[in-house]
Amino acid sequence: MIPQEKAGSEPVASKVWFITGTSRGFGRVWAEAALKRGDKVAATARNLDSIADLTTTYGDNVLTLALDVTQPEQVKAAVEQAHAHFGRLDIVFNNAGYSLVGTIEEASADDIRALYETNVIGPVSVIQAALPLLRAQGSGHIVGTSSNLGHVTLPVIGYYCSSKWAFEAIHESLAAEVKPFGINVTIIEPGAYATEFGSQESLKFAKGLDVYTDFKNQFFGNLRTMERGNPEATPDALFAAVDAENPPLRFFLGSHNLPSVRAAYAERMATWEAWESVSNAAQGAVA
Repeated sequence: MIPQEKAGSEPVASKVWFITGTSRGFGRVWAEAALKRGDKVAATARNLDSIADLTTTYGDNVLTLALDVTQPEQVKAAVEQAHAHFGRLDIVFNNAGYSLVGTIEEASADDIRALYETNVIGPVSVIQAALPLLRAQGSGHIVGTSSNLGHVTLPVIGYYCSSKWAFEAIHESLAAEVKPFGINVTIIEPGAYATEFGSQESLKFAKGLDVYTDFKNQFFGNLRTMERGNPEATPDALFAAVDAENPPLRFFLGSHNLPSVRAAYAERMATWEAWESVSNAAQGAVA
């Protein structure tokens, strides 16, 4: 059982979660961890059968709902049903998403559009459905699963990276907009973990071009040697963020993220500073 109180403080009150993408990966791990610590969870997935066992195990503490986040009316109905069922929503967690594998040249407009429908527009639909309810409560916490790839990029999955950069910008703007209503926003940024995210169910592939075959083989060879974290080690860190009196806007999961992001921003700062005089000259004369 994950402890429900922090040292030197009052017990943390039970929370009600709405989580998308709970059939596998982080969504499944975090939904079960919340239920194990005594919270209530509205768990959603495109295939309801994939989460039916949660009801058997956790009974009335869980509400399972079929949800395709690319269907706005279905999103609105699911959020409202979860709120009506439990009487409130404390954490609205956008976790559903997938990766598109393909170079910038290879991916079609339809490939990119479908990725954004799930990874960007879908979370926005959830946010827009939840906000009237959270405002009426005068409280709530919108949480979203991004990635360290919301700050740095990799080749071959550049469009996935771009969806996370968009996800980050949307949530950062949202945080400022909803703070006056007593609503918090946190972006969870995992590094590489041994989840099912790399499975065929979580990846879609653009039609390949032979010219990139060797490059992609090398890329995937490097990925296979990458150290991956244990997803089962993450719930306590997640709970620390959502239970905090002043939760962070951004929160890394894993030990590799900060060094890579620190190096990326140091390189960017060095480039901007090296070109500073040229940039400043483009300001033009002061009127």
